Amino acid sequence: MAKVKRLKFCINNEWRDTSSGTYMEVTNSSTGEIMAETPRCTSDEVNEAVQAAEDAFQEWSQTPVQKRADLMFKFKVKIEENLDELATLVAKEHGKNMAESRGDIIKAMEVVEAACATPYLLQGDSLMNVSKGHDTVMYREPLGVFAGIVPMNFPGMIPFGWMLPFCITTGNTFVLKAASQVPQTGMRLLELLIEAGLPEGVVNLVTCSRNEAELLLKHPVVKGISYVGSSKVGRHIYQTAAAHGKRVQVLGEAKNHALVLKDAALERVAAGIINSSFGCAGQRCMALPVVCVEEEVADELVSHIVKFAKDLKVGPAYDPATSLGPVVSAEHKKDVSEWIAKGVEEGAKLVLDGRDVQVEGYENGFYLGPTIFDHVKPDMSIGNDEIFGPVLCIKRVKDFEDGLAVMNASPYANGSSIFTQNGHYAREFTYRTHAGMVGVNVGIPVPVSYFPFSGHKESFFGDLHVMGKDGVAFYTESKCVTSRWFTEEDSKETKVSTWEGTIHRE
Repeated sequence: MAKVKRLKFCINNEWRDTSSGTYMEVTNSSTGEIMAETPRCTSDEVNEAVQAAEDAFQEWSQTPVQKRADLMFKFKVKIEENLDELATLVAKEHGKNMAESRGDIIKAMEVVEAACATPYLLQGDSLMNVSKGHDTVMYREPLGVFAGIVPMNFPGMIPFGWMLPFCITTGNTFVLKAASQVPQTGMRLLELLIEAGLPEGVVNLVTCSRNEAELLLKHPVVKGISYVGSSKVGRHIYQTAAAHGKRVQVLGEAKNHALVLKDAALERVAAGIINSSFGCAGQRCMALPVVCVEEEVADELVSHIVKFAKDLKVGPAYDPATSLGPVVSAEHKKDVSEWIAKGVEEGAKLVLDGRDVQVEGYENGFYLGPTIFDHVKPDMSIGNDEIFGPVLCIKRVKDFEDGLAVMNASPYANGSSIFTQNGHYAREFTYRTHAGMVGVNVGIPVPVSYFPFSGHKESFFGDLHVMGKDGVAFYTESKCVTSRWFTEEDSKETKVSTWEGTIHRE
């Protein structure tokens, strides 16, 4: 058994041991072994991280935006140079297969690239002669310290893609509460950012329990919170942080649905559904855990899906031949297994059961095979609640209208997709579906980073989404400057407006 590594947290670019003496286990998902211990930082250490960010804000916010963007150029190079190492870290501590782990880091790098364009994205608006002799210019300015509270499922993309790049290139500073189950990826990325030239205090990283993280929601210095995780916790974060006057951006749970119409190319659709449903072992908020299919072709589609699912190779995450790696922890495996048992109790037809999968030589890993339920009814919880595992539910529907109604009844609305060759139904679907990210013959309709990750309903609490122009707006506030200049002759005249000096049309 490999030696267990004791991790540190980071303040002012300095990696420190916690004074708490308490650590949380980080496991290798493929073997079940403890590979590291991450600190449970004290309240004082969390507060110190916030103070470091506050101390760094003034100088960093006054650093020219091109220089802040230049840091992202250098950071991108560092990520590229260490991509294999970072992907292996993700695979070991999370359990994604190597292709998915590389994708996690590449998606982070995609937003780093977009943040290189911050000088363009920060440009405001202006209008000359808004009133006679008056000109107005709108600027975007940073607010101060932001905090990010992140989940375990994308340890690279979420903190170092969705949150950090636009936060710091717009001139803010950042405190990251990394996920204690998968902290090493973020820690290594922060090391690379420091190597790229990150000034002290601009980004600080802690790992801690929810009790210490709660401080970030109420801390008077923190101007905003970005969170990804469960909707229950997210609602609490939204309500608490907003009550303390902070900007809040909460990305919650999902139960994404697809609608397959009878004119779709079923075998090809089934192959796409496999990747969407079982990629990352279903541990992503844009997974596809529910497929609504017209009854007329349901049997054929299910047979294709089952066939492709049985071909998936379950194995250790860092084996290049693995197509389905383990889930993140023993606790999560138990939780997903209980959901499968619940589906059987509720009366859904279990056509493929992944609970008994065994990987030779890795018997202590957290493995679950692909699991498929057919004939899932609208009142069954397995088809309505987020399971976050490799479990696919098939809901049979009468037609387009029935399928759309089933989908729109969900309280969650991250993503939805339709598979059809009919342009009319495709247009109707994109117009009437409740989801914020919509796919037409696309299983995972996540936009590239120039557009926002636009969840709706119980999948998102807040006003401005991550990425795209929304991401820039979340981390900035607007300032409008109106000016007027007088000639010497004008200065000799005094005229009081009937609007008491208010700018108006003359």
